[in-house]
Formats: sequence, structure tokens, C-alpha cells
Amino acid sequence: MRRTSVRTLVLVAAAVAVVGTVVLRLLESRGIYLPTVAWVEYVAILGLAGGIFWAGWAVRAYQRGDRPDLDPLRAARTFVLAKAAALTGALLAGRYVATVLVVAGQLDIEARRDQGVAAGIGVACAVVLTVVGLVVERFCELPPPDDGDGDGRGEERADPLPS
Repeated sequence: MRRTSVRTLVLVAAAVAVVGTVVLRLLESRGIYLPTVAWVEYVAILGLAGGIFWAGWAVRAYQRGDRPDLDPLRAARTFVLAKAAALTGALLAGRYVATVLVVAGQLDIEARRDQGVAAGIGVACAVVLTVVGLVVERFCELPPPDDGDGDGRGEERADPLPS
């Protein structure tokens, strides 16, 4: 399995932001307003990022030889979880950017300004989740073989634990 590309994540976030902006404007034209982003969302996103980083750190310790008893299945699951976190962070970032774009023209209204600030903090938390996912994917990557018997694919692609 390959690591998630940053380009893919940016495209996902941009697509969600565009579609979300259109949907939010349509809803608001019909008098339906979404509530402000709750602080518990920040805690949940950052807690998830912390848990994934902790799991990835154990795999990194195994890669460096500091933890010889790590189950290879756990390492593979950590890689998949990191991949899911990176994608989830991109989706959430797009959702929160859509809210920021919708309220950007109404920042003189205190309630809309509060909603924009809350969504902006949500964007930052989602970006943290995405970055943690990418970093932990990197932690789970197997180093290139040292023996010099390459398969002709080069060193730019290493498989995550286990293959």
C-alpha cells in the first residue's frame, strides 16, 4: 500500500470546500443555518490525532530497534489508521473552510464572526489531524533494503509494515 499523496488530500479538501460552500449557501437561502462549531469537536479531532501519533510512535520505536516486540499486524493497522486520519482531516478541513467562506462576507455581524472564528479553529485542528496522519504513515514505512539487490523500482517507494 502506498502513502497518501499531499496532492490528493489538497484536492479532497478543495472539492469538499467548494461543494460545501454551495450547499451551505443553498441552505441559508432557505433559512436553515448550521450551528457554530462546538469546542468538543476540537477536542475530539486533537484527541484522535494524539492517539494516532502515539500508535505511530510505537511503530517508529520498533523501526529503530527500541521496541523489538511489536506485532507486525499492529504496525499495518497503524498505517491504515494513519491513512484514514489524513483523509478524514482533509474532509473536515474542507467542511470548515466552506463555513469560513460562507460567513466571510458577514464578519461585521458578531454571531457570524464567532461562527467564522470557530470554523477557522476547526480548520487548524483538521490540518493537525492530516499532518499527523501523514507523519505516522511515514513512521510505518519500511526502510529500503541495505543489500543492494533492488528490484529496479528505486528507493522512492517503500512499503509499509508488513507487506
